[in-house]
Amino acid sequence: MTFQDLGLIAPILGALADLGYQQPTPIQEQAIPPALKGRDVLGCAQTGTGKTCAFAAPILQRLSAVPKRGRPIRALVLTPTRELALQIQESFTAYGRSLPLRSAVIFGGVGQNPQVEQLKKGVDILVATPGRLIDLYQQKLLDFSALEIFVLDEADRMLDMGFIHDVKKILQWLPAQKQTLFFSATMPPEVTDLVNSLLHDPVRVAVDPVSSPVEVIRQQLCYVDRGNKTKLLAWLLDAEQAASALVFTRTKHGANKVAGELLKAGIPAAAIHGNKSQTARQQALADFKAGRVRVLVATDIAARGLDIEELSHVFNYNLPDVPETYVHRIGRTGRAGHGGTAISFCDINEKDELKAIEKLLGRPIPVLEDHPWPMEVFEPLPRDKKGRVVNPEDAEARAAARERKAARAKARQEAPKPPAEKSAGVPKPAAPDPAAGENKKRNRGRRASATLEEALTATAPRSARASAPAEDFRHPDPLAGDTIMDATARLLAPRPRMFQDGGRKGTETSRSSRRRGKVPAQPAPAPEKPAPRKGKKSPEHTPTPLEVLGGGRKKKRRRSNSGPREVELRHDHVKDSTELSASLMKPYYLSDD
Repeated sequence: MTFQDLGLIAPILGALADLGYQQPTPIQEQAIPPALKGRDVLGCAQTGTGKTCAFAAPILQRLSAVPKRGRPIRALVLTPTRELALQIQESFTAYGRSLPLRSAVIFGGVGQNPQVEQLKKGVDILVATPGRLIDLYQQKLLDFSALEIFVLDEADRMLDMGFIHDVKKILQWLPAQKQTLFFSATMPPEVTDLVNSLLHDPVRVAVDPVSSPVEVIRQQLCYVDRGNKTKLLAWLLDAEQAASALVFTRTKHGANKVAGELLKAGIPAAAIHGNKSQTARQQALADFKAGRVRVLVATDIAARGLDIEELSHVFNYNLPDVPETYVHRIGRTGRAGHGGTAISFCDINEKDELKAIEKLLGRPIPVLEDHPWPMEVFEPLPRDKKGRVVNPEDAEARAAARERKAARAKARQEAPKPPAEKSAGVPKPAAPDPAAGENKKRNRGRRASATLEEALTATAPRSARASAPAEDFRHPDPLAGDTIMDATARLLAPRPRMFQDGGRKGTETSRSSRRRGKVPAQPAPAPEKPAPRKGKKSPEHTPTPLEVLGGGRKKKRRRSNSGPREVELRHDHVKDSTELSASLMKPYYLSDD
């Protein structure tokens, strides 16, 4: 069977032919036809069998058949690692180079601005890792309302890396009506539960038994002590004449250590793991693919999805804790039907992991006994109270992390501090009183004056502070001056309620004076003219002082016998104490001047 028999269109067939694809693999042969019809697909196949093409080609063909304006996100591919996301996006670009579709990839570890700018231009196919996808969606930078196809790749790896909760959260944001393509190399019970809740009447495609290794890979096992593993690795690289090798370690510290020892032995090597920046990881992977680096030392983050052409050897420096991970590791070689070699190291403390792997494979791994560093230590490491092996590599990793933390702290202490401003003669502020924190909220926004003179200056009128000299408000003895006394007398005085008009219309006196008989009663006023309409004033009307102050509206006052006494304002041009320049209380007189 050829790709043309699967029903693919000419632009995709031409791209596949240019890439050297001649015949479809079993997973492609069984998954592409139902995917082209819009059916949900559950694909379970060993790694390196062409699963990316099995879902990428149908997606490109379906989206190109009905283009949409504005380029909304119509297909979403969710992957566990950054490297796998990059490779999937490269496959979409290669397969659809003759189609008017645009794809993009987003992942964490790098700045989001370039990715956001690419999304704003419009993207038909989006490849993403869960963390960055959730981050951008919560920033309201992604819209899945037009989504038609959803792909979950390496679902079992999602579970291993703890992404299951993120996946369930993302599924709530997607439309209910969509096509779902589900691919996984293994099918643990957790993945089965997710499949049952996600897929609707799927077409199940299982090419090989779950977690079966690639038969074309030559597997070998070396029993060696922990301290001699790096020596044996360097010896095997020369003995096997390995042009390129991928080495897997348990810890990030172990990856750095192995790469450093290989460099000391004259073997070009680089480390790739989660503590490396995305730029450093991409550079190391690019150098490895280009042949500038002979050995790439990695943790299990690179066990899935790395598609390295003509990778000759895979070394398991440490056996994995999960047996299925062994299959994914050795699957980095022997891809697309090519041969490869997988060599695993086992010390006395990894016998349990070896038994689990051989049980999964259904047969023992051939042992390579003729090497210079056979196992000599047969005493297993001690175990802690919970029965776990006290692994020296984990202790080294923790010690290295403490050393790095101490180095960073020392660098911060030795860093030059900015010069502090010298304030001669200024005393240091006293330590804060713990009891003062109780009234912090109540006194927020207020500042108590340090001295009485400061309080007087702060409360003085602006005009007085601007014109009068400072010594007018600063008496050596505050009670010796008349400022406080004047202010107190002014505050206790009754408020004036009547004003004089300058003598042109007679003098108005208080009602209390008329009651005592000191001033004869005034004749009754003449009847007033009818008031003009609202909003208009009579031309003969003269505004009173109260109308001038009150904006033309005369306030009504209630008459009460118990009100304060009314006093006359003085107009004999004799200043009282409140009219002095040092007085805080400034009376306001209306006059003809």
